[in-house]
Amino acid sequence: MSISTEKTINRQIAREYKNLLKVSYQTLNENDKDLIRNALDIAIDAHKDQYRKSGEPYIFHPISVAKIVAEKIGLDANSIAAALLHDVVEDSEYNIEKIKSVFGEKIARIVEGLTKISKLKKDKILSIQSENFRKMLLTLNDDVRVILIKIADRLHNMRTMDSMSYEKQIKISSETLYIYAPIAHRIGLYEIKSELEDLSLKYTDSDTYNKIKDSLEKTKDDQNLYIRNFARKISDKLKSEDISFKINGRSKSIFSIREKMIKKNIAIDEVYDRFAVRIIYNSNNKNEKLIAWKIYSIVTDVYRPNPTRLRDWISNPKTNGYEALHITVVGPRKRWIEVQIRSERMHEIAERGYAAHFKYKQGDEQESGLEDWLNKLKDVLENQESNAIDFVEDFKLNLYSNEIFVFTPEGDLKSLPKGASALDFAFAVHTDLGLKTRGIKVNGKIVPLNFRLKSGDQVQVIKSTNSKPSASWLDYVETSRAKSKIRSALNENKKMIAEDGKEILRRKLKHLKISFTEDIIHKLQNFQNLPTSLDLFYGIGVGSIDNSELKNFAKSLDNSFIKFFRRKSKKTSIKSSDQNKTYDQLVFGNGSEKLDYKLSLCCNPLPGDNVFGFLTINDGIKVHKSNCKNSLSLQSKFAYRILKAKWVDSSQYEFSSTIQIIGIDNLGLVNKITTIISENLNINMEKMSFDTEGDTFKGLITLKVKNKNIVDKLITRLKKIKGVDKVLRF
Repeated sequence: MSISTEKTINRQIAREYKNLLKVSYQTLNENDKDLIRNALDIAIDAHKDQYRKSGEPYIFHPISVAKIVAEKIGLDANSIAAALLHDVVEDSEYNIEKIKSVFGEKIARIVEGLTKISKLKKDKILSIQSENFRKMLLTLNDDVRVILIKIADRLHNMRTMDSMSYEKQIKISSETLYIYAPIAHRIGLYEIKSELEDLSLKYTDSDTYNKIKDSLEKTKDDQNLYIRNFARKISDKLKSEDISFKINGRSKSIFSIREKMIKKNIAIDEVYDRFAVRIIYNSNNKNEKLIAWKIYSIVTDVYRPNPTRLRDWISNPKTNGYEALHITVVGPRKRWIEVQIRSERMHEIAERGYAAHFKYKQGDEQESGLEDWLNKLKDVLENQESNAIDFVEDFKLNLYSNEIFVFTPEGDLKSLPKGASALDFAFAVHTDLGLKTRGIKVNGKIVPLNFRLKSGDQVQVIKSTNSKPSASWLDYVETSRAKSKIRSALNENKKMIAEDGKEILRRKLKHLKISFTEDIIHKLQNFQNLPTSLDLFYGIGVGSIDNSELKNFAKSLDNSFIKFFRRKSKKTSIKSSDQNKTYDQLVFGNGSEKLDYKLSLCCNPLPGDNVFGFLTINDGIKVHKSNCKNSLSLQSKFAYRILKAKWVDSSQYEFSSTIQIIGIDNLGLVNKITTIISENLNINMEKMSFDTEGDTFKGLITLKVKNKNIVDKLITRLKKIKGVDKVLRF
């Protein structure tokens, strides 16, 4: 590099530094300026021999990122310094310890978070975008400024992508639309979000981008004239009320116009609402809301409003902090025009997101707006059960959604994404409440769990300690919080069922004279073509792997293997004619009920023995052999505590089972239910009753079934009937 070139670059760096201080949204004192200058000096040293693809010295990239952080996002001196240092550790010999010693713990932590994100690019992971997204959001647990600076970094990269290859332009633009623009939107950085989307469209669909851009340029003068005509009719009235204001126009972003063209299948010339009129007024906090509604009244006196298009985000701000009144009126030339009414404070928050709160709040209150969102986000991040794709899709779903506001029975207000269900509400109140939800009332009426809420609904959750989530609940909910908690509970439930299944399998293998060993489990797992032993035990637990399949497995074993593992038969009271039957289940009483029991140690009964049950005071039902030495004494002294009992083959024996069905009463619903039971599954019904209350029904059906697996299949099918909300064993 020649001396003259170096001097030119140094002069340019000096100009950029002065400009950086000048455009800062926050007021910088002398200590702040010294901090930023020190960070710039280290960044210059670290990047002194580095150049970008365009040939520009690399140092201008961190300076540009710092300017975005200072002006567009409005962060403080610490953040500006961290932005200048964001690539230093990755690209030079400087390390985090050095940064910490010079700038302190806070800036070092931010730089470390940014360095982690940069290194993620080199990870070779399946679904890399999704995993990167998840890991990137995990940095929020350290400091939210990490993500804000990363968004600024991405914005400058998008502004300077012309020198990159076509493949990289497409990859980076797609990633920006998929990850960074939604985050910017959710945090409230609308200006940055729109620019990210427009720049992404420039590379992913350049023809459409250029057509819309040219069209907007051609109509720019007409738009400005229209706004002046619109403003003329209301300006005098606003001035007469001593309201300090300014009226300007805001063009829709190129990306949003293109989305409208696709959604409505129209050409660019048919998109009429390409801009909105914005009224920004000056007010103190005390009169802010009053003046907003006064302006609303003046505008709607002059121009006829569309009453269905009023959006009041002043009384109920969005969760990302956005506040404004939006109305749509018939303006000059009979055109529908959206009017946005904001105070200067609201406008700053709308443009700079949460960072604008720093100007109006003090101390711990500064980040209180972010805390609510971060807490919700952490619930999802900390759930390790969900895979990356589920995480991204669930989270993106909530990033772009509109909000609704519903009430608890006590009158507390809860915000949820538009389309959220009654079950989403339960999880929004508390995770435990969601998991134990038995039913829900909306405005005093019982509704299905998948009932879609709307703003103004009052919601009451009916809780039961016996309620457990089912897989169908995942179809009922929209919020990422609810989905992650349901998935986690289902996985836990699967493990519990598998534990029971393991004990059942141990007992059944014992009856087949097969030892319960790791090798046998592995062979049975392969025989059933299952990936893990957990799946095997779960299949046993839910009854999808029945006795006949276990018998087939026993036959498949090599004769010598069977001889080696089978134990010598013990003498039992099983009759020779019953040798081929598998007795693996005890039933009690004339109704053949399945009850909890313990085998008595005094006679150690085995499956197939003639037995009876004895109801003890402390240990529940104890099972004794009929010829037990204590049987005569028990039966003579405590006849009223004796229960008839017998061993049965669960794959052949039929049991009574009652199921309860709850849902919305529809014409022909009962016929659909009985058709599935009697015709499709060939199950015998013993009795059936249905009661209706309002537009909901509740039914009890008693069936004769051979095993639990059949009941589970029936419940799954019944849940798919339109109008059926809940099916459970009663």
